[in-house]
Amino acid sequence: MPNPPAFDPAEVKESNATTYPAPYHTDNLKRFNRRLGDHAGIRNYGVVMTRIVPGGQSSHRHGHATQDEFVYVLEGMPVLETNAGAQQLAPGMCAGFPAGTGDAHRFRNLTDTDVLLLVVGDRSANDAVHYPDIDMHLAPQPDGSRRFLHKDGTPY
Repeated sequence: MPNPPAFDPAEVKESNATTYPAPYHTDNLKRFNRRLGDHAGIRNYGVVMTRIVPGGQSSHRHGHATQDEFVYVLEGMPVLETNAGAQQLAPGMCAGFPAGTGDAHRFRNLTDTDVLLLVVGDRSANDAVHYPDIDMHLAPQPDGSRRFLHKDGTPY
């Protein structure tokens, strides 16, 4: 039986699991996601509530080839890092990252209280993700899956 359409986000399991390969996976252990869209059965786009504890980050700085992404700050004072530099955000502020712009982004929590973000992104097929600051790239595969590769194309 499907979940009811209305629910308390606290009912959705929070996880800090990451698919990043070593050595980059440990950098994301201070962020926790609640996959609200999955819980609601939404398939065309993702809705995630991300909690970043002090000293954590949302992800490594990254940019999507085909996926649009939108982030709304619910709580806390995250620092948004993009190609243009760092920007201090506050609750009620938001940021949009159109697909294919090459503008790599991440959110960091440099405070002593949690940051809470609402992240919405489409689920574009064959999305490639570049990570300009580290030796990693997420590349679509012929079977529709995606695989982490080194920038020289060798697999992890």
